[in-house]
This record gives sequence, structure tokens and C-alpha cells, in this order.
Amino acid sequence: MKKNIIAFLAAGAWIGTSEFARNEILFKSYWTDKYASLGMVFPSGTVNNAMWGAWSFMLAGLVVFLVRKLGLLESIAAAWLAAFVMMWVVAWNLNVLPLGLLLFAVPLSILEVALAALISRKIIAA
Repeated sequence: MKKNIIAFLAAGAWIGTSEFARNEILFKSYWTDKYASLGMVFPSGTVNNAMWGAWSFMLAGLVVFLVRKLGLLESIAAAWLAAFVMMWVVAWNLNVLPLGLLLFAVPLSILEVALAALISRKIIAA
């Protein structure tokens, strides 16, 4: 149980850091431009960022669960599809997804989930 908790915390910290770096540092202009084109302001206040932190740890919980049940590649694929592809479909459906961002977001999000799975697997197996 202790290893699962440590894996969850480590994977969650990694995912949260990756999400923050990608969406607040590297590609914030994609988001702000898209929202501005809709006459809206991109939400990046404290409460919004806290919700992304919660999302990061939800994804970490899914990754740890999957790594314990499936092989590494299956875990990565299932977590990536469940978290990112479904989120992008919803964001696209709401017309708030900057489609040009996907060129960068797809490989970086796969890397994010893959590293979370590797971190989790290494901790659990130790």
C-alpha cells in the first residue's frame, strides 16, 4: 500500500508539473488567443489551477491503477486515451480547443503519461 501511495504522489507531482509547464509557460498564448477570438478570457486563476492540480492527481491515480493491472504500453495507451483524447474531444466540441496546439500537445501528453507510468512502475516494483 505504501508503494502505491508513493507512486501516486510522484506521478501526480510529475503530471502537475508537466501540465503547468505546457499550458502556463510554453503554450499559454495558444489558449489566450483562442479564448480572445471567442470574446472570452482564458481562465487561469487560482481556483482554475487548483482544479488542474486535482485533475493531475486523478490521472495519476488512473495511471497507478492501470500499471498494477496491465502491461506498460497498455497502461500508457489507456490512460492517454481516457485523459487526453476525451478531454480534447470535449474541448473541441465546446469550440475552445486551439487545434494548432495538438501538434505539440499530442507527443508531449504521450510523454507525460509514459513518464508517469514509468515512475509508477519503478516505485511499485522497488
